[in-house]
Amino acid sequence: MESDSEEAEVLVKGLQRHGHEVERVDTGIAALRAYDSVDLVLLDLELPDLDGLEVCRRVRSAGTTALIAVTARDTELDRVLGLQAGADDYLVKPYGFRELMARMDAVMRRVQANTAAPPVISHGPLRIDAAARQVSLDGRRIDVTRKEFDLLYLLASQPDAVIPRKRIMQEVWGDVWSRRTIDTHVSSLRNKLGASDWIFTVRGVGFQLGHA
Repeated sequence: MESDSEEAEVLVKGLQRHGHEVERVDTGIAALRAYDSVDLVLLDLELPDLDGLEVCRRVRSAGTTALIAVTARDTELDRVLGLQAGADDYLVKPYGFRELMARMDAVMRRVQANTAAPPVISHGPLRIDAAARQVSLDGRRIDVTRKEFDLLYLLASQPDAVIPRKRIMQEVWGDVWSRRTIDTHVSSLRNKLGASDWIFTVRGVGFQLGHA
């Protein structure tokens, strides 16, 4: 959804010319009613009724629908907040249509790859269910965000390897990120899992799944 009517119409026509079926809505409330029937949401964060970040959080908390935030907010903090709210990518206006299409393709590839991943990874008392996108520890469910899940699943899929920061950022966040983004999510996961030893920091390289 796009807050500016003229920009929205141009965007809709461009997407349709490239073979996409498009449903346009003009408010956050309408977006929350419509998103579960689509494969990907383009969400303008400047909305007339609701805060765009809140809409993003609600979409993410309810499921795995792909979402790209499209906005004029271009500071590092804005990007971090958008990604932490659950956006799969963050595109700043003005942008080129070809860049938008490339980002849409990249996000959908990541979503489809996660969907096709092995269904369950068990690592000691830690259990990660990819199909249900649920994490449990000693049989107790741990509530995680979408990005926290993707990060933990990536580490758990190669428990004996150190996963470089660059690979984590490319596979979990795409190419819009800051160093603070990954550190924030690692810290949050450690707190939720109850021990810092669940994720080791390998200084100058990346991160590795550990044993608490």
